[in-house]
Amino acid sequence: MAKVLADRDICIGAGMCVMTAEAVFDQDDEALVVVLTDEVPEDEQKRVDDAVRLCPSGALSLRD
Repeated sequence: MAKVLADRDICIGAGMCVMTAEAVFDQDDEALVVVLTDEVPEDEQKRVDDAVRLCPSGALSLRD
């Protein structure tokens, strides 16, 4: 199962991750990414892959 990582230091708060995979991502009061679960559920894998690809700052990554 893949793990999702978020680098909050480079997050710009665009919110693409939340709009793409709201079951895995949220934003805090400063609009920075919050990972709700670091292990990606199989039924969310496509959405998380899309969120990683769409992140404008490159703050998201996946690790096996």
